[in-house]
Order: sequence, then structure tokens, then C-alpha cells
Amino acid sequence: MDGMKLTHTLLISALAVTFAGGAAAQSTPVLPDKPADLPDAPQATAAVMIHPNGPTVVMDTSMGRITCQFFERQAPKAVANFIGLAEGTIEWTDPTSKKKEHHKPYYDGTIFHRVIPEFMIQGGDPTGTGMGDPGYSFDDEFDPNLNFDKAGRLAMANSGPNTNGGQFFVTEQPYESLNQHYTLFGQCDESSMLVVQTIARVTRDGNDKPLTPVVLKKVTIVREGQPLPPPPADAAPAAPSVQPAQPSAPKQ
Repeated sequence: MDGMKLTHTLLISALAVTFAGGAAAQSTPVLPDKPADLPDAPQATAAVMIHPNGPTVVMDTSMGRITCQFFERQAPKAVANFIGLAEGTIEWTDPTSKKKEHHKPYYDGTIFHRVIPEFMIQGGDPTGTGMGDPGYSFDDEFDPNLNFDKAGRLAMANSGPNTNGGQFFVTEQPYESLNQHYTLFGQCDESSMLVVQTIARVTRDGNDKPLTPVVLKKVTIVREGQPLPPPPADAAPAAPSVQPAQPSAPKQ
């Protein structure tokens, strides 16, 4: 998963934007068309609604708290991998030192290395460059009824089919051209979207990396029946600034 960039072609209206290797070719960004309304029954049948059905993940960042619930039945490998990395219960290789890590949380202290307004925020790389991974990969998991049709989708970033590792992203709005290309394994709640929007609008460089690091301070897995951890004193999100959005495809 070297040079992790999301490389699938996004169809955005009539404009094709292709991402390959470590570079992105981008034209004027255009938001995808909204799906047409379904005709009245009995001509059409709405897709099955899938609700989150696993543990909850609480991501305390330097700009506030993001809370998501997993789709454990639809993406069991991705959920087990994320939980294992978050809690340090699976072995991973430090991408910088190449040292095997045991019983060490993978995500704590990492940064969101790529953020794009009205699109997504991406993290999960200990190197903070978009090039790092945990030293292994696992296969994609797709469900035809689970897609990027609403804001707050939590998904694995990849560098092609079956190259999931540790990097993830959270979408700010629907992006249906991502459907069945990225393993979708969680849904973030409505209050978390303010934090996602705030992070996506920080000042960033030409590679969409925040100039001031946005830190993922602590990732906590909350299982059924357990209380949420108390929020850190500095976790209150700021209101998102108003600035023109320049969305493009998520890259890993």
C-alpha cells in the first residue's frame, strides 16, 4: 500500500477526475448530481436501509469529538481491523522504524493528513504523509445496499482493490461515485459532522494537508452497554469558517 492514494476514477457530473500513484489530475471541481427521486410504488422499490449494528468508536481530536457506530455485519474484517489497531490488540509494523509493535494503539497521536471541504477528512497514517500503513493489507468488503449516499460515512482508504490497511476517511456529504470502491464500515452521528466540517476547512497546503496539525488524540472503542468516555476539556468544536469549497476525490 505504498504511496497510498485513492486511485479510483470519480465521475462528478460529466467531468472525469482520475487519481493515480501519488499525484492527482484535477479539473474544476463539480459536486456530483443528486440522485433522482424514486418514482412512486409499485414502479420502484427503495433500497434496503441498513442501520449501524456494531460497537461505537469515539475519536477525540484536537478540534473536537467524532463519534461513529460500525457496520459490523456488513464489514466484519474492516471493523475487527480498526478495533484491533485502535486498542493495540493486533501486531502492526511502524512504517518509519519498521519495528513490530505489540500492545500499542496505532491511531493515538496521528494526524488528519488530507482534508477537503465538502468532501472528506482522511487520517490513519503514523507517518502523517499519506504513505504509511500497518505493514499488511486486507480485502475489500462491499454490500450492495450500503453506499456513500449520506454524510458521515466512515470508510477505508486504499491504493486499489483489496489494499485496505490503516488509513480511513469520513465523508462530509454524499459521494455516490465512491460506491463499491471503498470499504464502508461505519456511520458518524449528526453532531460529529460539525467537527468534520471544521477540520475540512482549516488552512491547508497544496496537497490538502493542514498547515497546523489536526491531531487524533485518542481513539476509544465503546461496546454495547458501556458508557461513552467523558469528553476532554478541550474537545468542544469551533464553528466552521465560511470559505469557498474546492472538493476533489479522497486520496490515500
